[in-house]
Amino acid sequence: MKALVLEGINQPIEIRNIDKPNVEKDFSLVTVKTAGLNHRDLWITKGQYAGLKFPIVLGSDVCGLHLNNRVIINPAFFWGENLNAQSKEFEILGLPRNGSLSEFVSVPNSSIYQAPNHLTDEQVAAIPLAGLTAFRALVTKTTPIKGEKILITGIGGGVALFVLQYAIALGLEVYVNSSSDEKIQKAISIGAKGGVNYTSLDWDKKLLEMCSGVDIIVDGAAGSDFNKLVKVCNPAARICIYGGTQGLIGNLMPQQIFWKQISIFGSTMGNDQEFRDMLDVINTYKIVPIVDFVYAFEDVNLALLRMSQGDQFGKIIIKMAE
Repeated sequence: MKALVLEGINQPIEIRNIDKPNVEKDFSLVTVKTAGLNHRDLWITKGQYAGLKFPIVLGSDVCGLHLNNRVIINPAFFWGENLNAQSKEFEILGLPRNGSLSEFVSVPNSSIYQAPNHLTDEQVAAIPLAGLTAFRALVTKTTPIKGEKILITGIGGGVALFVLQYAIALGLEVYVNSSSDEKIQKAISIGAKGGVNYTSLDWDKKLLEMCSGVDIIVDGAAGSDFNKLVKVCNPAARICIYGGTQGLIGNLMPQQIFWKQISIFGSTMGNDQEFRDMLDVINTYKIVPIVDFVYAFEDVNLALLRMSQGDQFGKIIIKMAE
């Protein structure tokens, strides 16, 4: 089969002919129609991810065919019995086992679900990793109540945009931040109430003037601005961290955290029940994932370049060769 293979750190991904995956017990072979890229894939190419192995076929997101049915794959394998945290056996499709950037992918039978009928192949492939991460972070961890105010940081990325769409569907009042005024305006056009540019030194004050504080924050950045997140929290607010692209937090202000009764959660990926619940929400509210750009199979390196530049608004999708 044809596959997009990464041979090593900082190497271009190349089209190769490799053997079809072995189908283990309780696994099935899925024909890939479209695949989504995530920052995880980019970090692996740069050697910025744990457990690296080469050669590897990247890709965690799939819209495909199984027994003539159009399907979506839960990329979180072997979560385990504890719904609150993943097991030691937990894997994400695309490392350590070969992922979705190939004609066929082998996945557990329990990870195969019917794709939402109202979505295109490209939109379905936008969902799995980012959609699941966003769902657990927002719905499971922060238990939102209709009418509450939420700040979503770094709008434009896949997870942040899914949080935005879920939050709107669930009746929250949404605010965003970004380093791009254009992305803020796009978020407002989708349904956000307002937004602030975090390159402004007093963005936290501007947000407080705009909404007088938020009840929920879903954050994928962490970093030196984290104390500003604490400052914009209302009493009893919940902060959920699903990533740390800006690095260490440092100089955290415990006084405001305990005095305002703020809860801080960590979250990554999600369990099988959350994947099912996520699909129910997407189907019920007819949520349409935001696709930034669709690249041909042979243009995967251009797709990764776009992701590295940080200009995308939504998911970057790879369409398999016919």
